[in-house]
Amino acid sequence: MLVQEQEYIKGRGAQSNPKNKFSLDEYAIDHPEAIDDWEKDRIETQFFQENGTTILNKITSPDVPLSWSLNPYQGCEHGCVYCYARNSHEYWGFSAGTDFESKIVVKRRAPELLRELFSSRKWQPAPISLSGNTDCYQPIERKLEITRKLLEVCLEYKNPVGIITKNALLLRDLDILQELNRYKLVSVYISITSMDEDLRRKLEPRTSKYADRIKILETLSKSGIQTGVMNAPIIPGINDAHMYEVLRRASLAGAKSAGYTMVRLNGAIGPIFKDWLSFTFPDRAQKVMNLIADSHGGKVNDSRFGTRMKGEGNMADMVNQQFKMYSRQFHLNEEQFEYNLNDFVRLKPGQLRLF
Repeated sequence: MLVQEQEYIKGRGAQSNPKNKFSLDEYAIDHPEAIDDWEKDRIETQFFQENGTTILNKITSPDVPLSWSLNPYQGCEHGCVYCYARNSHEYWGFSAGTDFESKIVVKRRAPELLRELFSSRKWQPAPISLSGNTDCYQPIERKLEITRKLLEVCLEYKNPVGIITKNALLLRDLDILQELNRYKLVSVYISITSMDEDLRRKLEPRTSKYADRIKILETLSKSGIQTGVMNAPIIPGINDAHMYEVLRRASLAGAKSAGYTMVRLNGAIGPIFKDWLSFTFPDRAQKVMNLIADSHGGKVNDSRFGTRMKGEGNMADMVNQQFKMYSRQFHLNEEQFEYNLNDFVRLKPGQLRLF
């Protein structure tokens, strides 16, 4: 079904729910004119508990600086239409579309499993990324506090942790972040795609306002916590002209580092994004898709290490040059942050720290 034939799904990024490529069954509309209110009812968020026995994911990509990632949630209520993590939701038996943002897998045992891992002789202290896939501060975190408990475990064992989020809920845990910072165990990146609120509501419907994300940077910076801004993803024809203002505002707020990625539409994300684009920006939809393809060797689904994050071609080169110029102008990335790996303490399960 074409997205133009259906009612706009308010509060959601994806405007469709495509078939899971691993599923043998599917349902679809054969005759939409004969069915009243097909999927027009409000989509309620559902939560599913995961009971795995491992919690960390080894990062093997040379494009990612850290070695380990931990995702307390799979799926994300933020509903960012471009999110590369959508494809991973198919492994849980769900669709990468509206399922991704309305059927959330919760890992309640994550803090317990992390404590067991840190207590094991097999673990060698290394920075852990919260999160490499979906946002660890998405709305349900306010109630469950899994991320907060994970930070408490990292503090208890003095294991370094990096955080990337676009949710102001992070400031709830400022007390723990300040303690981690005392030992140089934490750095935080705030993802800011633009400073245009109207665009945010279309692109990332359930995320914190951009102004609130700038306040996160200000608050963390005042506490002396290493902060950075991730201007990602850059979508040619949508937000590529917004980089200057994002980096300028982030620098004024105290960010010390910055990064960016070019959008890539792998797997199911391609048709989901194209649907959204046709509905939201019909006047430039094809132009944007062409620009994305031009940035990835003629394809929108680039998975090649070394090029997938930054792209290639004229548009990608222009964005890269702009990023370097603005980073110099706003004194970003002038110093490299190094985590403290020397204070890690291996505790036995149930053992309390004396000092």
